[in-house]
Amino acid sequence: MSHTYFSQRTGSNPNLEGLPLADVVELFQRVFDQLQQDGFFDEAFGFYCVDEGHISGSVRDVALQMLLKIRKKHLWPISEHASSYTEDDLFDVLEFLYQHVSKPMDGEVHSYSGCGMHWETFSKREGQQFFRERMNDLLSHYNGRFVLSESGEVLRAPEAGFEKMFEADIPSDDSSIRDRIDSAVLRYRRHGSTIDDRRQAVRDLADVLEYLRPQVKKLLTNQDEKDLFNLANNFGIRHHNEKQKTGYDAALWLSWMFYLYLATIHVVLRKIGHDQKAET
Repeated sequence: MSHTYFSQRTGSNPNLEGLPLADVVELFQRVFDQLQQDGFFDEAFGFYCVDEGHISGSVRDVALQMLLKIRKKHLWPISEHASSYTEDDLFDVLEFLYQHVSKPMDGEVHSYSGCGMHWETFSKREGQQFFRERMNDLLSHYNGRFVLSESGEVLRAPEAGFEKMFEADIPSDDSSIRDRIDSAVLRYRRHGSTIDDRRQAVRDLADVLEYLRPQVKKLLTNQDEKDLFNLANNFGIRHHNEKQKTGYDAALWLSWMFYLYLATIHVVLRKIGHDQKAET
């Protein structure tokens, strides 16, 4: 359990809502330097030896690889360019590093002139897990709410109290349901998602509920069931006509509907699974 310090408890801390981008980028650079010194990027980016100079890794030219993959210049070396990073730049680099990090496992000490370890074996899985933990700890201090996912993509962090719902498995063997839900969640949480992206995510969840409507009818009263679908049908989500209500705060409203529909789908699917087990 993390400790909350005096100024945070009293509300006098100037960064109660989190640190600004410039401070987070500075922290990122320092954490990256530590990881690089500890050999987490030796396999991909190579390392320096006092006898042989720079020994190349699997990526011979990191700046070139970033240009080919991210389509941006002036991101590498991090020590030279980090201070000018935008939010997009930082997240691009985080995702790129996630693809190339690996934990050093075994090697030999090159003692001459204090050269240090020459790592020979690495674990990509353990390296990515450790990198993700460090970066998510860093991102938790940012005044924007983001996380680095298990697939290595920067996503919007879930609203407080809804974290478990994103971590929980979708309780269905129906691949069409699972794929539609996964796609909607990713569309909604993706960094840079627009209002239209989030509206489409809500629309996809509404379609899943429509597919499950026979089961929904069994769980809710007739009026509650109608109200659930009226939200999508009458507020510019699914159908378009002159009677629809559109004069509302779209970002706030879509957020509420997204979590409402996602939570409802989880409840319905779990109820279906429970009933099926009871019948066997």
